[in-house]
Amino acid sequence: MRLLAVLISAVWLCCQAAQAQVRNYDEMIAAGELKVAVYKDFAPYSFERDGKPQGVDVELAEALAKALGVRLTLIWAPAGEKLDDDLRDYIWRASALHNQQLADLMMRVPYDKDYAQKRNEFGELVNGQVVMFGPYQTEQWQVAYDRRRLDKVASVAVFEQHPIGVEVDSVPSFYLTSVFNGMLAGKTHHYPGVPQAFAAMKAGEVDAVMAMRGEIDWQVHEAADPQVALAENAYPNMGKQRWEIGMAVHESNRQLAYAVDEALEGLIREGAVKAIYGHYGLRYDVPEMYQ
Repeated sequence: MRLLAVLISAVWLCCQAAQAQVRNYDEMIAAGELKVAVYKDFAPYSFERDGKPQGVDVELAEALAKALGVRLTLIWAPAGEKLDDDLRDYIWRASALHNQQLADLMMRVPYDKDYAQKRNEFGELVNGQVVMFGPYQTEQWQVAYDRRRLDKVASVAVFEQHPIGVEVDSVPSFYLTSVFNGMLAGKTHHYPGVPQAFAAMKAGEVDAVMAMRGEIDWQVHEAADPQVALAENAYPNMGKQRWEIGMAVHESNRQLAYAVDEALEGLIREGAVKAIYGHYGLRYDVPEMYQ
């Protein structure tokens, strides 16, 4: 029992130490630094090329830090199994396994009331330690196809005959293998990521690729192939097909959220955010809040 008590005390002290790393707005300004968590190896949003950080989220984080009058420090976050894990590890309770510091701000978090209010089996808020705010992107699903092998995509039914590539364990994967009683499953090919699916389309293994619009736009931009086209089909029985992406801070740091929100609105209204998306060949729809 004494050993158990010691272990519990040690865990509690570790949790308290992690909590103590959360900086408030005044401390951040005094340090002259904004620590921002971005996902690692997630083009076109946050990645490195020739050792230099690039991507939509990186450039937006730089613009926000500049607007706040501080320098930017990036924290590269390998994606966990669930977003809940990422929010815990980078916003409110740093992972001892990764030995990383907490971020002041995290990019690419769903701006979704239902997700923010999600509760566990005990009725507790799963992400009660986190404030999700500042929608800066509207995202949706998109299909790109090769005109050399597919004339058009009037509906997803064409993928009963034409092979299509998707990322493994992704929403497009689950959708295409289950819709219409699974009649598209035989022609749905799985790849480790969207870049590999596009490479397969270039090699003629598949005739199309389905993924998030931002990822598709980036791959089309990089390919610079006039024969690669964007489909305009709908996705019957898919559920939510359009959503907004925002940011997150610790629930005790709402002052930072207010300051970032104000800076973000200015950047959106002056066209700076749209220009950032344009650097990577991405279309940009202004989130509903700022229309």
